[in-house]
Amino acid sequence: MSVSTKRPTREEAEAAVRTLLLWAGEDPQREGLLGTPDRVVRSYEEFFEGYRIDPVALLERTFEETDGYDEIVLLRDIRLESYCEHHMVPIIGRAHVAYLPHRRVVGISKLARVVDAYAKRLQIQEKMTAQIANTINEVLQPRGVAVIIEAQHQCMTTRGVHKPGVSMVTSRMLGAFREDASTRRELLAMIGRSPAGSID
Repeated sequence: MSVSTKRPTREEAEAAVRTLLLWAGEDPQREGLLGTPDRVVRSYEEFFEGYRIDPVALLERTFEETDGYDEIVLLRDIRLESYCEHHMVPIIGRAHVAYLPHRRVVGISKLARVVDAYAKRLQIQEKMTAQIANTINEVLQPRGVAVIIEAQHQCMTTRGVHKPGVSMVTSRMLGAFREDASTRRELLAMIGRSPAGSID
């Protein structure tokens, strides 16, 4: 949200939901819909909580007592729930996040929280993939970062071309994962993906 944009009140947000119900041909005053505006606004607070999270702050506490560990750290199959910024419908999938430490490591839950911080916003998958990787790279300054996201987009599966079962795969490789083919192959083997099926 830009600095010049005033955030609507909760009451204004609920009124907007009533307007959408009317537009869809419903009666917002009927029994089953009386509480819907409040429920939708509360849901949006959860769906879009990423706007209230600082991903950089999540990564700032690190640990240096690693006994020299400098191999791949991989958090695999992080469930991801996001929303398409073009249609405001769900993007559901999983993220694989890896980095090669340089003197320090971060708590693994923080990697999952960084994914959520960017996923729980209106997004396109390509941008989200880059944001996660770039933030980890900038804060931890590791020897390499890799983020691979596989997700289904309901803007494609439930409307438009109606193609269920189709997944979109995006990746962002930085440092050693981009420059060293053997390191990238090792990562893909750990994830369980064929290098031929990957996106560099």
